[in-house]
Amino acid sequence: MSDLLVSIRHAKSDDADALSKVFEEAWREAYLGIIPGLTLDKMISRRSRRWWRSTVSRGRPLVVLDMGQGAVGYASYGRCRDRSLPANGEIDELYLLPEYQGIGLGRRLFKAVRNDLRHRELERIAIWALEENERACAFYEGMGGQRIARVDERIGGAPLSKVAYLFR
Repeated sequence: MSDLLVSIRHAKSDDADALSKVFEEAWREAYLGIIPGLTLDKMISRRSRRWWRSTVSRGRPLVVLDMGQGAVGYASYGRCRDRSLPANGEIDELYLLPEYQGIGLGRRLFKAVRNDLRHRELERIAIWALEENERACAFYEGMGGQRIARVDERIGGAPLSKVAYLFR
């Protein structure tokens, strides 16, 4: 895969369709069998093209991984929103289309976002993941994250645990 084909750039309103597709496909792949089906469908339907167009214009950074034909992944991030964590930065979401996972692009996107957070003087970065999403947990642990918190909640009536990872 040529490095020339891959770019990580700030999202634009024209990316809304691709972002909606990435979100839906990545969430179905990641959470099918974890989040109850009807709840998962509702969560996905809330992230329509219109929602993404609106999100792109908000203040929180949103970048896309573009392979030359539009976004195949994205990450949103900024200041840490959870004051109980020993972090000043946070990656809210990091997702790739399933066919682009496992080939190093997630690591590349993660590192680019982490560099931008450092540039913003946000050195201690937190990321939450559902504990049952073993692939995400393994990814964050492989990137050097340390588990620092765990909370239990109900999503669609199902008891699920979230774990927080800290990157220094």
